[in-house]
Amino acid sequence: MSESEQDADVDAEAEAPDPDAPADSEQAVENALLFGEWDVSEIEYSDPSTRKYMNVTPIAHTMGRHASKQFQKSEISLVERLINRLMQTEENTGKKQQAQRIVRDAFDTIHSRTEDNPVQVLVEAVENAAPREETVRLKYGGISVPKAVDVAPQRRVDQSLKLIAEGVRGASYKTTTSAADALADQLIGAARYDVQTYAISQKEETERVAAAAR
Repeated sequence: MSESEQDADVDAEAEAPDPDAPADSEQAVENALLFGEWDVSEIEYSDPSTRKYMNVTPIAHTMGRHASKQFQKSEISLVERLINRLMQTEENTGKKQQAQRIVRDAFDTIHSRTEDNPVQVLVEAVENAAPREETVRLKYGGISVPKAVDVAPQRRVDQSLKLIAEGVRGASYKTTTSAADALADQLIGAARYDVQTYAISQKEETERVAAAAR
């Protein structure tokens, strides 16, 4: 074997990943792609209040790793939290593989329509659909009085995902629109702050009621 061939073999061995390295190593996470397609390493955030509670990773199924830990839901990937929200209906309860396919197909549709990274579109949609103010009911004697309160950042993300999932169900249930197309429409509309989108319209309504109760 010539000297040049030996050097080429050494370089190939240096570049090859270590098979004994743990799956959650820093190198594996950096090189991984969500659904094998989407890079999540350069996602931009415009809302500093919710940034801490929106974790984006290339892992879409953690096998319930954080299910029994209080407030650990924010450690789960935002994509998996969306998948879990889509399962919270009578039709999709427990069907995580089906919900994953819906999200994967929706991401493909978003990319074909906008040419943007669909994970970035998801982050923008969640930020735009997160209500900043809502109302609670206070009782004074026998009278209930609505009172406007600020929404905690973690709850803002929860409510945003809930509104997006509700919009998907309303647009796809007993209609010819598939769940993946409905999800793509909701995310694109929310990312563009289209008030005709269900999540944005509900957010605006919640904030309008809260403003009247100040």
